Amino acid sequence: MTIVIVGAGLAGLRTAQEVRKLGYDGEVILVGDEQHLPYDRPPLSKEVLRGEREDTTFENEEYFAEHKIELRLGSVAVSVDPATRSLHLADGTSVKYDDLVVATGLRPRRLPSLPDLDGVHVLRSRDDAEALRRAAVDTNHVVVVGAGFIGCELASGFRHLGVSVTVLEPQDTPLASVLGTEVGALIGRLHLVEGVDLRTGVGVDTLRGTGRVTHVVASDGTEIEADTVVVGIGSVPVIDWLEGSGIEVGNGVHADATGRTSDPNVWTVGDVAAWTAGDTPKRVEHWSNVGDQVRVMVPALLGVDAGASRPVVPYFWSDQYDLKIQALGTPAPGDSVEIQEDDGRKFLAYYVRDGILTAVVGAGKAGAVMKMRAKIGQPA
Repeated sequence: MTIVIVGAGLAGLRTAQEVRKLGYDGEVILVGDEQHLPYDRPPLSKEVLRGEREDTTFENEEYFAEHKIELRLGSVAVSVDPATRSLHLADGTSVKYDDLVVATGLRPRRLPSLPDLDGVHVLRSRDDAEALRRAAVDTNHVVVVGAGFIGCELASGFRHLGVSVTVLEPQDTPLASVLGTEVGALIGRLHLVEGVDLRTGVGVDTLRGTGRVTHVVASDGTEIEADTVVVGIGSVPVIDWLEGSGIEVGNGVHADATGRTSDPNVWTVGDVAAWTAGDTPKRVEHWSNVGDQVRVMVPALLGVDAGASRPVVPYFWSDQYDLKIQALGTPAPGDSVEIQEDDGRKFLAYYVRDGILTAVVGAGKAGAVMKMRAKIGQPA
């Protein structure tokens, strides 16, 4: 038996580890499109950008040898043939599998209308982060396009390095689509206090420069000088290589509640995976979600008892300046937001929908947030 895992990030690695943990002794092949050993991504926009940490590798080469996990790094998957159970790679080789796990994650969205100039970056990979860290040394002013989690964390990191920062965000507040405008306004206040030129309700029209970017033209017509531009407008699932395979995809790879796709020998996990919740396939782009999925998917793949299930409360976080912003539950735009605490910097907010506590979000309030875990889904 051979299990082939496509994607050597957190989801792919955790899958390989879990199959070994549950006693599977067949072949495990982990295919990654980067040359790096599997590494942790959240620190890229924080410690790595700030120059406080260089290596975020999870395990060394000896670990993979010891656990008999074959690594095929620098290998890009280009197609899969479920009829012959063959994975085809960009170098012309093929890998046979008995079960295939799709854990290819995401790639950053880009603005196709923008001119191709030096000094314009996205952040997803370790190489992206290292390029940004090098750029920060000679950057006087950076424009960050998008005030989602990546944009906000990058703004924080550049301010820590003493770089002048302008953030352009088309929505009314940072993180409005994720946390709503009330909490988004509190996060926006934090960035303003830290000296960020935060411009909401404003997008990007174009870039100016000869060879290298020198100015950003905002959608309101204003021009902003920029040595460096970072585009952080979200990501899309890496699914193009599955075209023609017959595996059902949409906004991600569609799967049932255990991660099994429309092909019984193909599974999916992590940011690329759209597991069915009720009748709707849904992707969840949170670091902690990977562990929850792996504990469900791998026993189903191996046909072993998964043990007693436990209720899963979604959890995610973001480090910005000196604060850890944490969220439990599933905040939604239509929720009623109740600000429980606000000292001008740290805050705690409850989200309520139809009388039920759906989420808790706090900044610098770790204890107050985590003690509410058991109350998520209960009457407010």
